[in-house]
Amino acid sequence: MAKTKSVIKPRAARSVSAIAVLAKAASHADAIDEQLARYRSMRDFSLTAEPAGELKKGAGIPGSRPFCIQKHAASHLHYDFRLGWNGVLKSWACAKGPSYNVKDRRLAVQVEDHPMEYGGFEGIIPAGQYGGGTVMLWDQGTWAPQAGSEDVDAALREGHLKFTMDGSRMHGKWALIRMAPQPRETRLNWLLIKEHDEFERAPDATCVTSAEPNSVVTGRTLEQIAADEDHVWHSGETQAGFHQDTHAAASKRTAAKRTARGSGGLADTLTKLPKESQPMFLKPQLALETKAPPETGGWLHELKLDGYRIQARKDGSKVQMLTRSGLDWTARLPAVAAEVGRLAAVNVTLDGEVVVLGKDGNTSFADLQASFQAGAKNALTYFCFDLLHLEGHNPRDLPLIERKALLTAVLKQANPDLLQVSEHLETSGLAMFHKACELHAEGIVSKRAAAPYSGTRSGDWLKSKCLLEQEFVVAGYTLPGKGNAGGPGLGALLLGYYDDAGKTLVYAGRTGTGFTQKFASTLRKRLDGMVIEKMAFKSIATDAKRGAIWVAPTLVAQVRFATWTADQQVRQAAFLGLREDKPAAEVRRETAAPTPKAARHASSAAKKAAEPETRVAPARESMAHPPIHLTHPAKILDPASQLTKQQLADFYWAVSEKMLPHLAGRALSLVRVPEGIGKPTFYQKHVTSTLPPGFDSIDVPDRKTGKVEKYVSLSTREAIASLAQMSVLEVHPWGSLGTSLEKPDRLVIDLDPDESLPWSTLTEAAQDVRKRFQTLGLESFLKTTGGKGLHVVVPIEAEQEWPAVKAFCHNFALAMEKANPRLYLTAITKAARTGKIFLDYLRNDRGATAVAPWSPRARPNCGVAVPLAWSELKLADRPVFTIGNFSEWRGRLKNDPWASLDQKRQKLPVSA
Repeated sequence: MAKTKSVIKPRAARSVSAIAVLAKAASHADAIDEQLARYRSMRDFSLTAEPAGELKKGAGIPGSRPFCIQKHAASHLHYDFRLGWNGVLKSWACAKGPSYNVKDRRLAVQVEDHPMEYGGFEGIIPAGQYGGGTVMLWDQGTWAPQAGSEDVDAALREGHLKFTMDGSRMHGKWALIRMAPQPRETRLNWLLIKEHDEFERAPDATCVTSAEPNSVVTGRTLEQIAADEDHVWHSGETQAGFHQDTHAAASKRTAAKRTARGSGGLADTLTKLPKESQPMFLKPQLALETKAPPETGGWLHELKLDGYRIQARKDGSKVQMLTRSGLDWTARLPAVAAEVGRLAAVNVTLDGEVVVLGKDGNTSFADLQASFQAGAKNALTYFCFDLLHLEGHNPRDLPLIERKALLTAVLKQANPDLLQVSEHLETSGLAMFHKACELHAEGIVSKRAAAPYSGTRSGDWLKSKCLLEQEFVVAGYTLPGKGNAGGPGLGALLLGYYDDAGKTLVYAGRTGTGFTQKFASTLRKRLDGMVIEKMAFKSIATDAKRGAIWVAPTLVAQVRFATWTADQQVRQAAFLGLREDKPAAEVRRETAAPTPKAARHASSAAKKAAEPETRVAPARESMAHPPIHLTHPAKILDPASQLTKQQLADFYWAVSEKMLPHLAGRALSLVRVPEGIGKPTFYQKHVTSTLPPGFDSIDVPDRKTGKVEKYVSLSTREAIASLAQMSVLEVHPWGSLGTSLEKPDRLVIDLDPDESLPWSTLTEAAQDVRKRFQTLGLESFLKTTGGKGLHVVVPIEAEQEWPAVKAFCHNFALAMEKANPRLYLTAITKAARTGKIFLDYLRNDRGATAVAPWSPRARPNCGVAVPLAWSELKLADRPVFTIGNFSEWRGRLKNDPWASLDQKRQKLPVSA
């Protein structure tokens, strides 16, 4: 069968709207339709009486208007630079395109104004028409005049327009300067120039047009756009001036060029399949979890449905709806079973998922569970994604793409409100995954198009989850808290999962949200009848036992949660419903499929330190890609290790779960290296319009003036990964939370040794600091700095203000210096540090920061600040952690020595 692109068809009013939106965004042609509609809807508020309204988050910069840059292969390749103004696109043809080098003066020839909607066009202008050739939407965004150019009409007349751009690829300050006209020139020549700002690039940097050659909307090359022929623009004069073929019209026009799927009918296909008696039940194929979907070709990507896995078996007039474990749920699914019974096929076995569709078009497991448990009147839909038997023949060895073609034919006449095909896309898995997450779907399932149905859990099916969600065993509960003590409801459910051997029940935390009052009362009655004296968990912390009532571990709960905590418990968990289709004994902790280990570097730490030319392992070998958008992913940020922006993003994503608790809710200082290590760097601590989506802010009053400034903050893993988009190579958080800004909850003693001192001397100094804190009743934690030093960190109650904490740390350091002046130094003068360790207590001042755990450093080879166990000070050699050798030490993420840091509640003594 020839390969074709499956699309999602609006076959019923109740088909999954989230899938339909996803298909539209993932399809190249539909993405361009969306762009054209967006440009048609643009308004210029300088010409209308309607108010502009409040600027929405992510909408660009105040007073902004649309711009686009189209890469145009006509008689010669050039870039069409267009600024939306006065209801049209003011346009210039720029032969070489824009450059971030401030010394470049790119010739831009002014051409006629274009209609606003043309700014969203990507496709073909037929030969013989004006501008005939292929057009790519290379960049788009918003622009705004700079100070002095607010009167745009006057600036254009005078030939000197300065403006800022906020697009996917174009950022910062730019200028258009008109050149003096030459004799017999028929068009006006301008110069497009980059102005000095944080976005400018060095003369030897790769030009943005070379680094980013493809479409900003569809990712296609010019050749792919020309081959697809999904949009055609007719530039001939009409009443409307211009017009373009829609995707549908273009599809009809090029239908003759597209290959039809298969040549024979259903009967012809069946004769080629092996015969078999219809199986009573087939073991379902299951998916492995992965951190990122496959990006190579040959995969079908479907939305992950949140429902009950059901195998529908029709044998003549008899229909059975079987769960994944073979239980007969036909009586529970009468409407769906009846629709299966109406299929034209006499003998057929389908594989799919029964779901309830929420108002947003996504599947809702909570509503599905309510339908079964509480009798809620929610309509059920059976989405079929595979065909396992048909009319006495076995199709399971066919490639999946062919099985789905047969499945589509079998379900052609079915009522889509009850029974329909789970559609797929053959597109970028990562792009579809990102869009699924934007739509708040559970994720996607990627399946090999050429693979047979195996009935096992294998790498032929991979699931990528946007939200963490899995089953847990209910092994206990607590009573309601204050206000309802002793009432009929629930406080929380105590959750667990079995280890790999299936013998030990591991405690995984609790959930106290997600139940309705009515359901909590019903579940409480059920749990009261399951009470046992001894808990089923192997072990559990004393605090977690408080108020617990143990029950037999037989119920299985579906739970959605934000992340796993450092002590391996669910965080922000919400109860979704009970699962009656899965035995408790089968519940395991779901983890991502292991990623291949990169090639080993030198084994000893000393040898690693002596080899600064260690190369970074390719990202595909070391970690999964994060769900963020990167420009210039191949850009080299560290020449010494050849670290790319993509590899930095992959690293941040891999450590983000451990890093986030040390950053969330804190003001941050970011060290940015836009041109890479060795080139100018700068700190960023204030919020600007250039920050990627997902960043927060914290209001910080200036100590002298009281003026409030917005400092950068973040609260999600995605925001951490987005640091790579900004070329951030160091993250420095404040020692206080934004909610108690003037009262730190951590103090740091920075041990900064002279280069000549051996590792053993530094470790003895760290132990000295630890013992002194222990004498004061304080437990401390240790980490490398990513350089030659060590940090000793003490978590404290946020009770004392910065001056008192700084004074405490100063006195602490002075006492150490007094006890051993030959080794310790508290003066900041570098000349006096020879052979000594500088005790840097100044990290404990308002506005001062220390590098975050798991943060890289903006130094050659990108060392990483990594938490250490105190026992590791016994190592003979200094441990060296870099992004380049992350594959060798990433196992440390599972055994974090700082796991209990935030649980410590320690009071700082009045003095040291």
